[in-house]
Amino acid sequence: QVQLVESGGDSVQAGGSLRLSCAVYGYTYSITSITWMAWFRQAPGKEREGIATIYRSGGNTFYADSVNGRFTISQDHAKNTLYLQMNSLKPEDTAMYYCAATWSIRSDKRLDAAEYKSWGQGTQVTVSS
Repeated sequence: QVQLVESGGDSVQAGGSLRLSCAVYGYTYSITSITWMAWFRQAPGKEREGIATIYRSGGNTFYADSVNGRFTISQDHAKNTLYLQMNSLKPEDTAMYYCAATWSIRSDKRLDAAEYKSWGQGTQVTVSS
């Protein structure tokens, strides 16, 4: 297990941009053995939605249709940090955003919250029209 700490959430106007960060803390082996990391979001009254995931070793990325082309997930191994660059933000992007990590996952479940074992506390993103 590792500790994940998100930051960067804010209130922005529609069309604006934000970059979220997720710092990863823990034993070196626990961090380096992570296979996939992801960003999820949850709006009030809605289910948690997986929006972007990245393969820690190879950098392969996958996105939900709702954010594809607008959001970019990336990582910096030297800083043990995961990022989510969010551009062209829309009011419907308003949610609490969480990062998550897993050490094993089914290839068809990359954006399934049940597959992720460590979670951060979340950072709020609010987009106004």
